[in-house]
Amino acid sequence: VVDADGRSVPFQALYRERRAIVVFVRSFLCYTCKEYVEDLAKVPKAFLEEANVTLIVIGQSSYHHIKPFCSLTGYPHEMYVDPQRQIYKALGMKRGETNGSVQSPHVKSNMLLGSIRSTWRAMTGPAFDFQGDPAQQGGALILGPGHEVHFFHLDKNRLDHVPINNILQLAGVKPVNFRNKFQIIDI
Repeated sequence: VVDADGRSVPFQALYRERRAIVVFVRSFLCYTCKEYVEDLAKVPKAFLEEANVTLIVIGQSSYHHIKPFCSLTGYPHEMYVDPQRQIYKALGMKRGETNGSVQSPHVKSNMLLGSIRSTWRAMTGPAFDFQGDPAQQGGALILGPGHEVHFFHLDKNRLDHVPINNILQLAGVKPVNFRNKFQIIDI
């Protein structure tokens, strides 16, 4: 994988010393990925440190897109890219979508509005590109330390994300309240 400064890092180094939640996203322009990563950004570093877990997002574009995507989503944790999709392929992540009735609880936009926003970001960005193969699916893993695999999920389509609190719980991290609405408390 490649970091935001263009340095290559062996994939195994990301989880060699400690447990890691590794989320592979379809594309940095994909609205469902953007909204999922916006919610991943809400996971407090203190929760991860308390559980001795690293949270990592991996995209499939050029490393030049990492910093702007982190800025756009507010994502403060580790992020890398796999521009040739070597790890995506080695893990069996598919291209294309299979129909399903799943709906990610982290995606707020409907398909039409989300697609329009993604296309607009592609057209108005500094380099007009799609920041990866738009047909590539992602997935989520919990790995390490060492060669341990604790959880493995391959997305079937753009909405087949693992709910973040499910993956946090499996990694031993406290859950996060993702609601943006105020709750009425009965007094």
